[in-house]
Amino acid sequence: MHVGVAMFCTDYAMPPTELARALEERGFESLWLPEHSHIPLSRLSPYPQGGELPKKYYDVMDPFVVLGAAAAVTTRLKIATGICLVAQRDPIQTAKAVATVDRLSAGRFLFGVGAGWNADELADHGTKFSDRDKVMRERIEAMRVIWTQTKPEYHGEFVDFGPMMTWPKPVQKPHPPVLVGGEIPHGARRALAYGDGWMPHARRPTYRLLDRLAEYRALERAAGRTLPITAFAVEHDTAVWPAYRDAGIERIVLSVDPETAELILPKLDSWAKAGAEVA
Repeated sequence: MHVGVAMFCTDYAMPPTELARALEERGFESLWLPEHSHIPLSRLSPYPQGGELPKKYYDVMDPFVVLGAAAAVTTRLKIATGICLVAQRDPIQTAKAVATVDRLSAGRFLFGVGAGWNADELADHGTKFSDRDKVMRERIEAMRVIWTQTKPEYHGEFVDFGPMMTWPKPVQKPHPPVLVGGEIPHGARRALAYGDGWMPHARRPTYRLLDRLAEYRALERAAGRTLPITAFAVEHDTAVWPAYRDAGIERIVLSVDPETAELILPKLDSWAKAGAEVA
């Protein structure tokens, strides 16, 4: 089982290049970066984890810029979006960003995606909350065409472009894995419909992933395919980690707060030791 780390990169946290080097030095598999373009002050959408929206959501850096920098200072560490809000991104430009980062990292990019929960934020990008799942699917389909064809074109309800040419193409073939976020059952069904992996949160206020895996396996059987699972925001209690490994989870991702190196590095040292024991 692989172990990765996620952080909201901000200007008051440990610099992401230092974090990336620290993760690689300690044997972690991957670095995961979330995104929010902005947070509308209308705040009509409740925070999924409950309570007030943490400050880091307002302050987070652009993931593709940071991942390019992380790629430049590492050689083995996988770099990933966790998650990229595809429903509020232009698919042609995002396809180029993904391919560029995959090139800069020599094929180490993982494309974690999600439809988004903040209706106000989506609306500012021209996407209706009710359309976000359909928009995300079309944009991912369009990006796959761009990555894999010399003269791609795509014609859908929300994405429509004629034959064109754009480079670079990704190093990974046919393209970097698309890991679809979301919970049971809807997010799992989206992942099984068009994803290369499923990336649910390990815990939500109303459930725990390990308690729902039997339900997910039934969805896999109904879909006629299986997907690797990345469990996001796993408990920091290392005693729990073997349960994820034993359940067949491919990867766990630990979320660290945007703090200074003095606070983050001791956590990484402890987690690295425990991660080696459950690998």
